[in-house]
Amino acid sequence: MGRSSIAALHLAGHEVVGLARTPQSAAQIAATGAETCLGDVFDLDAMAAGMQGCDAVANLATKVPVGTGALRPGSLKAIDRIRLHGSRVVTEAAQRAGVERIIQQSLSFMYADLDDDWIDEHSPVDVTHATEPVVVAESNVKAIEAAGGTAVSLRFGLITGNDRNSAWLFRRAAAGRAIGLGAEQSWMHVIHPDDVGSAVVHALTAPGGVYNVGAEPVQRRDYVDTIALAAGRRHGHFLPGWVLRLGGEKLEILTRSQRVSSQLFSDRTGWHPYHPKLTPDWFDDLV
Repeated sequence: MGRSSIAALHLAGHEVVGLARTPQSAAQIAATGAETCLGDVFDLDAMAAGMQGCDAVANLATKVPVGTGALRPGSLKAIDRIRLHGSRVVTEAAQRAGVERIIQQSLSFMYADLDDDWIDEHSPVDVTHATEPVVVAESNVKAIEAAGGTAVSLRFGLITGNDRNSAWLFRRAAAGRAIGLGAEQSWMHVIHPDDVGSAVVHALTAPGGVYNVGAEPVQRRDYVDTIALAAGRRHGHFLPGWVLRLGGEKLEILTRSQRVSSQLFSDRTGWHPYHPKLTPDWFDDLV
């Protein structure tokens, strides 16, 4: 998300400062042409210093467990801390630096399973231990509104393309192993990595609020088969139900039928995805 956003922001003519936890990350950010600020989302002083002179801050920090790592006990502790506490520190740093707009990375996974019905920003959410930190992060950044600022939360679909989790699924599909979760005809909300960056650019002018951001919804059977086809297989396979029971709430949010519409964000900002529909070429970099 960070790399995609830096590229899109530069393309739109913006100057960018990137937060880096290590000198190695700082070197990677510098290679993109962005300025660097050493620190992390829990380092209030470092972030406030790095945000000086900025007009907006995009909090895209996550630490998503990859593959079967998500099933390990405590696998969500790091990402939950980023959302529960990091988002609050980011907001405080922005207020201290006089930044007037925060863009918060969020997830459409929080919506309740609505089968084949369309989901928009007014649809009900289903809060569990797995989704509560996402809801809290959206709430935390709203604190900037008390000082007249603007908070925009982008409820992205599942990032699908050249990210680490997609690469893990791609390797499994290429080996003929199962990758599908949930009912085959249920709906998924997905987004190409490039469209994350373009959405951040458009969020700079969006009215405050929450927005769904992604490509056209895709049924899980089509999602699994598209990955399998890109990996050289005729069709993909689904995991048995006992795996879902083993994963509990962590996997439950990945099986909800969510036919999510991103129309509101398009209407208010003019954003449209470069990759509007999931196709095998989304995985060309993995091939």
